[in-house]
Amino acid sequence: MIAYTLFLLWPVLLGLRMSFYNWNLAGGGTTDFLGLANYQALPHDERFMSAIRNTTLFSFATVIASVLLALPIAVVLAGKIRFTPIYQAIFFLPVITPMVPMSVAWKWIFDPTHGILNYLLSLFGFSPVGWLIYPQTALWAIIAMSIWKVVGYNMVILLVGIKNIPTSYYEAARIDGAGAFRRFRYITLPLLNRTSVFVLLISFISAFQLFDPIFVMTNGGPADATTTAVYYIYRQAFQFLQLGYASALSVALFAIILVFSLLQLRVFRDRADE
Repeated sequence: MIAYTLFLLWPVLLGLRMSFYNWNLAGGGTTDFLGLANYQALPHDERFMSAIRNTTLFSFATVIASVLLALPIAVVLAGKIRFTPIYQAIFFLPVITPMVPMSVAWKWIFDPTHGILNYLLSLFGFSPVGWLIYPQTALWAIIAMSIWKVVGYNMVILLVGIKNIPTSYYEAARIDGAGAFRRFRYITLPLLNRTSVFVLLISFISAFQLFDPIFVMTNGGPADATTTAVYYIYRQAFQFLQLGYASALSVALFAIILVFSLLQLRVFRDRADE
């Protein structure tokens, strides 16, 4: 409780307090009380609204795609196939790879001149693409990398959920003549509801806090196409030194994540209870 209070609760309370002040380090640490002025400025901050849109698009695309990829992989690995632990380790390796060196590696992969991705495309006659240079492709490149990063984690959680389903259900279904698809549709999917709720909720919360790849690969560019909410907060706090406004942005992002998580929990929990 002492550690929790010192390193989490107390900084959160201080950040909440700072959000009501003009806490400007550039002006010698001025701390003029502004009341709700920082919060009133949020809806009129077009760059913050753009960052929220980018974050929302990233979150939905990454989470949905990673879960849809992880589910069939988990179903296959749950079967009696050889070398299952090796396959699990291969899919899980990106999860335990540190984000910064992984982002550097993917930045080289997406390099328009020397990147391996454009080299592979050239073998099929396609022209090089500036994946991280053009606003139309930059965010989608980050999404692709993030899917590769998290699909292994989702796979492991779903695999555990599948293995916790009693085998007697599948044996009874086989006796009744149900094929593999019908067993998946009427046994695996319904009994994975609660596990799916956990995977989706955790994945969305994590996706909304995207920062490292943006900082390493694009710095929010080009033309703010990859600026996410957390990266925008970082710039306000540590580049523009507007700690008060950055704290208000942080509180707003916390509220957005909280409301969105509660809505997800309500919707998915109702589905899980059906």
